[in-house]
Amino acid sequence: MQSTLLFSLALMASTSAAAAAGSVTEPPMVAIKGGTFAMGGTIPGTSKDYPTDQPVHDVRVASFQMAKYEVTVGQFRQFVEATGHKTPKECWKFGSTEWGIEMAPGAWNTPAYAPSDYHPVMCVTWKDATAYAEWLSAQTGKPYRLPSEAEWEYAARAGSKTDYPFGDDASQVCRHANIRDFSGNKAIAALIGRTGKSAICEDGAAFTTVVGMYEPNAFGLYDMIGNVGEFVADCEHLNYEGAPADGSAWTTNCHKRDSPMKMHRGGSYGARDARTVVRGHAGDENPSSIGEGFRLALGGPVRPQVPAVARFEAELATARAAERERRKTAK
Repeated sequence: MQSTLLFSLALMASTSAAAAAGSVTEPPMVAIKGGTFAMGGTIPGTSKDYPTDQPVHDVRVASFQMAKYEVTVGQFRQFVEATGHKTPKECWKFGSTEWGIEMAPGAWNTPAYAPSDYHPVMCVTWKDATAYAEWLSAQTGKPYRLPSEAEWEYAARAGSKTDYPFGDDASQVCRHANIRDFSGNKAIAALIGRTGKSAICEDGAAFTTVVGMYEPNAFGLYDMIGNVGEFVADCEHLNYEGAPADGSAWTTNCHKRDSPMKMHRGGSYGARDARTVVRGHAGDENPSSIGEGFRLALGGPVRPQVPAVARFEAELATARAAERERRKTAK
């Protein structure tokens, strides 16, 4: 109880400092040098209506910048408070239904889905994510956007050719990502009323956690394969037949469904498969608390980062230290 209180007080203090400063919190960005890589994997999917990662194909990605962390609750809060942007009042959550999920009241700032301002924002749609990027661009004069699917995979791989950015040993995933681990499996089983496949490791978090808690990849990016899956700019395609070879977002010849679908990438706290090639999809107006958020990309020349970025990093360091203490006390 005491460690939880200290954690909350630390987060409240740092959040108040940010609000007092009155400036927009831009995301810390990492410059990614362009190059060519083999995109995709070799294991066929199990459903003809779900995106697969075949065929493997070469893609040339131009240099760009990727956000170091997923967009946080606090960053999204600034946008909502500044614009009055309205988000859905319901989102998907785990539940004891046939599919293990159900739509229920909830939003990006529901305490269960947003334990602190330094957790990744969830219960937002693809349209909410793009609206946030447009607002941040207008505030800063920088062209923030969602990354293309090719840019995302290139950044997630960080030069690797293995299943994960760190190699092929799945038992090591929990050092690098927040996935459906032992504690998460138990917590989710309690919500859906049944157990699933066995987890393989323990990462210290049953649900989402403060961003940046695990080891970064070789490019210095955190949570690329865990915490929340991340919306990208592309619409849904079930495979890579006809995919662009220049790293651009694929927004034509989209797969036809009853409603528009967008791609998201990266494992999440609710997923066991965190391989860099795994693809997911979601409706562009479909909010979820089962592990969908986003991070931003930036084109153009690399510019010096503003002082508010350093302030955010310092506040995040405090939040991470409090979360590490909470975990230590909880053991």
